[in-house]
Amino acid sequence: MSRRKTERLLNLVVCLLATRRYLTAEQIRRAVPGYPDSDEAFKRMFERDKEELRELGVPLEVGSDQQGGGGEEIGYRIPPQAYELPDIHLSPDEAAVLGLAARVWQRASMAEAASGALLKLRAAGVETDVAAATGIEPRVNTHDPSFPALWEAVRDGRPVAFDYQGIGRTSVARRHLDPWGVVSRRGRWYVVGFDRDRDEQRVFRLSRIVGDVAPDGPPGSVTVPDGVDVRRIAFDWSEPLGEPRPATVRLRRGAAQGPRRWARDVRPVEEPAWDGEWDEAVLTFGDVDRFAPYLARFADDVVVLDPPDLREAVVQHLKSVLAAAGAHPAAAHGEHGEMNGR
Repeated sequence: MSRRKTERLLNLVVCLLATRRYLTAEQIRRAVPGYPDSDEAFKRMFERDKEELRELGVPLEVGSDQQGGGGEEIGYRIPPQAYELPDIHLSPDEAAVLGLAARVWQRASMAEAASGALLKLRAAGVETDVAAATGIEPRVNTHDPSFPALWEAVRDGRPVAFDYQGIGRTSVARRHLDPWGVVSRRGRWYVVGFDRDRDEQRVFRLSRIVGDVAPDGPPGSVTVPDGVDVRRIAFDWSEPLGEPRPATVRLRRGAAQGPRRWARDVRPVEEPAWDGEWDEAVLTFGDVDRFAPYLARFADDVVVLDPPDLREAVVQHLKSVLAAAGAHPAAAHGEHGEMNGR
């Protein structure tokens, strides 16, 4: 659902809730922003909006109010008593969990939705006890660029298409997916759904999606089959192992003992720019997404020269760590980033 349509529907609900009488279509047209000037276009849009509200469970009441200025003309309103939530009573533990849920997302697009939900609960008189969770700081890392688009596609039931680079592949392939859910597993995010190219259910790691995720069909056209457990599919799925590849790295002398233990072809770097304090070595790895965080642990003591995808993955991992710690992302271009550019 577009932002403009969402705002129009929200304004329509507020308008119909705020009145004690039935409002005619023309009165609604004048009171609610976003409707077109053309009579025919307004009629079509208003009919769609009424159906949308009914599908969302909003109790739209149709009638007339001779005393309300509408005469016997058909009008609309939303009875507050039919729309309001019943009293909500939460235990201290439940209230604390709600507070934590609003703090769990780091990505701004998700944080806005979570804080908005918390604000609505407080407006309804439901207090969330954040203080009861002192000392607990939950984090969900959603730095994969494709996460927002896939999360929205799952929410809207919309098919998607994207370029995907499988393990051990040197090129990307276009995939067309009916997404069922987005799941976090062992610190990585996956989308589960029906692969229309392979005609079977599949799991894709978000970090291997290249470029933008594009809509590939109308909203509401994807439904999760009965009995499907998205989390179980993701957790039971085993990723194929990639073919071992060599990585050329430079190791600071007297440091990075972990990588040194299984490095080969180690030789001193004689280039003046490296101050005679570095060795060049070859390491063998199979999975960029597993190997990059390991190398990033050694920060400025390890510099990746080749292959480019491993080097970029290490830099991106360092940036995400600095961002999570509250540092400016540009700090990731410090000593380690400058050496990578040598």
